[in-house]
Amino acid sequence: MTLTDTLKGMIGLDPTAHADADMKTVLEAFKGLDPKPIETCSVAEAREQPTPADAVKTLLAQAGHGARLPLEVEAVVTRDIEIDGAVGTNPARVYTPAGEGPFPVILYFHGGGWVIADLDTYDATPRSLAAQSHAIVVSAHYRQAPEHKLPAAHEDAFAAWRWIVEHAARLGGDPLKIAVMGESAGANLAINVSIHARDNGLPPPVHQALIYPVASNNIASVSYEENRNAQPLNKKMMLWFVQNVINDESDLRNPLIDVVSAELANLPPTVIVTAGIDPLRSDGEKLAEKLAAAGVAVEHRNYQGATHEFFGMAPVVQAARDAQAFVSLAQRQAFGGAPLEEMDS
Repeated sequence: MTLTDTLKGMIGLDPTAHADADMKTVLEAFKGLDPKPIETCSVAEAREQPTPADAVKTLLAQAGHGARLPLEVEAVVTRDIEIDGAVGTNPARVYTPAGEGPFPVILYFHGGGWVIADLDTYDATPRSLAAQSHAIVVSAHYRQAPEHKLPAAHEDAFAAWRWIVEHAARLGGDPLKIAVMGESAGANLAINVSIHARDNGLPPPVHQALIYPVASNNIASVSYEENRNAQPLNKKMMLWFVQNVINDESDLRNPLIDVVSAELANLPPTVIVTAGIDPLRSDGEKLAEKLAAAGVAVEHRNYQGATHEFFGMAPVVQAARDAQAFVSLAQRQAFGGAPLEEMDS
């Protein structure tokens, strides 16, 4: 049987049936929140839908649920600020770990297809990585589509990098140890920040962590076909996001979107995390290949029984704990620090 025959046989199936047991628990909790399919919503409706993060909160609130945040994560202090965007200012949240600075700094971009979600939706990842990587994490919001189409979010991300470089010391950070990180559409912003810094003579990130990045315009990839009916992200949803962010079809060939077609040499050491049950898995795999071919130090790990959005679910999903440990170790090594003792799970 050919790969094409195999894929044809899988179309219409629910790939989340193969999820890890704890991942299935989250998906069931998410289903219980009765979210409408994003692709059937107006943008305003989509922004009001329950999220996988809400499902995690539901599980944590249940009596008798054994999950808890490690003490190091609970000790992280946050404050909300405004930082420079390409036009005006944008909200940002600063996560500072316990201890004495100056700390390394991580600029983080949340996901949401450049259309939905905000700093609150993606609070878990920067909070946890601040503790595990022993770094100040600045989660930077950006203008969203369709009100602000391509390249507005990217221009705000570039402005956020310039702001971080200039203000790291004022935040209690070390301006010589700044990394970049993002999830999904935010991972796309993160690698584009690295490319922008390289091409415009800006101080480069010392490391980049890309969590299930949007990295190509190929919507007929193996993972798009395998996961066309997946949850919480599927092919129809991705098409909805893309149609809201692009100005016209020519934008699909823009290297800001089709990152695998960009010049990728001389970028910082990179880790890429993908999920098996995710239309974007092939994007991450292809990007890892392209980075390695360009001479970039890159390490890619796939978590086969996990879905898109799993990375921030560490209190309830083992794959998320494993993935966060992988990323934070790479970040600490990039910052030149000794590995921290393993955190309680």
